[in-house]
Amino acid sequence: MGLDEKVQAARERLDAHVREMVEWHFNPESGCKFWLDHAAKLDFDPREKIHGYDDLRILGHFEDEWLRGGPVRRWVPKALADQPLYVFETGGSTGLPKSRVNIRDFQTDYELFSDTLSDETFPRGADWLMLGPTGPRRLRLAIEHLAQHRGGIAFHVDLDPRWVNRMIKAGNHQGLQDYKDHVTDQGLKILRGHDNVQCLFTTPKLLEALCEKVSLSKLGIKGIFCGGTEMNAQFNRFAREELVPGVDFIPTYGNTLMGLACCKPYDPADNYAITYYAPAPRAIFEIVDPDDPERLVDYDEVGRVMLTTLTKEFFMPRFLERDEGVRARPIEPYPWDGVTNLGLLTQLSDSVVVGVY
Repeated sequence: MGLDEKVQAARERLDAHVREMVEWHFNPESGCKFWLDHAAKLDFDPREKIHGYDDLRILGHFEDEWLRGGPVRRWVPKALADQPLYVFETGGSTGLPKSRVNIRDFQTDYELFSDTLSDETFPRGADWLMLGPTGPRRLRLAIEHLAQHRGGIAFHVDLDPRWVNRMIKAGNHQGLQDYKDHVTDQGLKILRGHDNVQCLFTTPKLLEALCEKVSLSKLGIKGIFCGGTEMNAQFNRFAREELVPGVDFIPTYGNTLMGLACCKPYDPADNYAITYYAPAPRAIFEIVDPDDPERLVDYDEVGRVMLTTLTKEFFMPRFLERDEGVRARPIEPYPWDGVTNLGLLTQLSDSVVVGVY
């Protein structure tokens, strides 16, 4: 099957998945209170009008404020109400944190991501160090599940990114450096004390801080899974050539609302540019005109990320993220649009603190 046929097949799969998720979330027997209440205010039945992804536009854009505050149980589908619930927060860098209820989504997302990792550089049975934001975020449990799914154990270092952001806003540079040293020193103790830790998750800033103190490859690290706002082509080159040469370096773009996007396999011809592809059909993003979100930008043009999440646990249509990037073409492993040169939306660059990310 050629790429064009794979693109068409992926689109048909997405449209079918949209129909299934709309039926689930707007059915009075299975849907959650939020979407059932929302549907009651519409002059149409989404289950009758929405036949594919493009039809989601009749619902407008998912609003940021809907996820701030409670009661969070309004997001739990009736058909899943007897399941154990998790609630995860976003980083909270733009006010009251957004909350997302989870049951198994975070585990499913990371099991799918696991399938893309090399067993040579992320060995089955190897242990992991998770050096990054913990607390109320799903990342901590997700990395632990990834390690367990691959037969390993996850070691963690507590880190509060909100405290980092507070020090940045206050201009407390010494306090910031002291906290970074405190966190990385704990990470180094784990790496030196546990020989089977061969895999690492961390953020770009913390990876750089670790590598200022030690050679990670000499401590037995074979694979690094790294994510954060500052993961650009310049850092990708810096990491591969200077920080961790010879170590498998996997950039990622993920968040509480989407799950985990995979990057295009490393190719020197890309000149270190990183391209991400959402985990379709569970989530999909489009790159749209920041001034007219109804318009999809052309390939190789910069636009704003518009995210749609489509799982039985969570339905979030056409949410305008705070990120921007270049619209990328489909590729063989991921026959749908991607995003290259991802970064913070230009309009927000002066008002949002990215902290440890």
